[in-house]
Amino acid sequence: MRKAIVTGASSGIGKDIARLLVSRGWEVILVARRTQKLLDLKKELGKNTKCVRCDVSHEEECKKLYEVFKNEDIEMLVNCAGFGLCGEFTELSLDGELAMIDTNIKAVHILTKLFLRDFRKKNKGYILNVASIAGFFSGPLMATYYATKNYVVSLTGAIYEELQRSGSNVKISALCPGPVDTEFNDVAQVKFSAEPLDSKTVAQQAIDGLMQGKLYIIPSVKIKCLKLAKRFLPDKTVTHFCYTFQQKKR
Repeated sequence: MRKAIVTGASSGIGKDIARLLVSRGWEVILVARRTQKLLDLKKELGKNTKCVRCDVSHEEECKKLYEVFKNEDIEMLVNCAGFGLCGEFTELSLDGELAMIDTNIKAVHILTKLFLRDFRKKNKGYILNVASIAGFFSGPLMATYYATKNYVVSLTGAIYEELQRSGSNVKISALCPGPVDTEFNDVAQVKFSAEPLDSKTVAQQAIDGLMQGKLYIIPSVKIKCLKLAKRFLPDKTVTHFCYTFQQKKR
């Protein structure tokens, strides 16, 4: 049975990706901080799941996660753990932002590197890094969050090209949705300013896109148009638009 690790599996997109993979015959290792939510999901999904309580914001826990499963022929890694914070850059908690950087950047970087090394040796495997359409913009009022997703988008794109150049069969994709109906906005303390996408739909498009070898998976025509429009507008104008968009969410 093919095996996948999904971080951030206790809610939102990660939870729905785990559900989808199990329905397609994968064994899924559910990874998150909230033990009870993991156990509830395992009870729902059945025997083809394992629960691992892991706080990926801690470097040593990311490395331990890899050490525990490196010999289990993992074929897919989904880096879905992440969160955002909204507010003026000078007003947000530094500790909170550093925890966000550790979760949104360092964990993705560590797990991607460690598992990708094994995938390349086997010449097979899939990595899905959950980013955001925010990864293509500067985001006033969510400056650090947008910056973390810029990192994920850029890192994934560079690795994708390296794999293509080497003729590797390993696939890597960045999921870049707009607003999705999950717990994200509750944690970030913002409100949706646009109609959110359904998490199940996003999960399905994410896995299908990953299997098809897409680099960027953007599950909305409107969001795709937004990314396209960025090419034709001055950076300052785009950033001004982002500020207005974020202000409406506060």
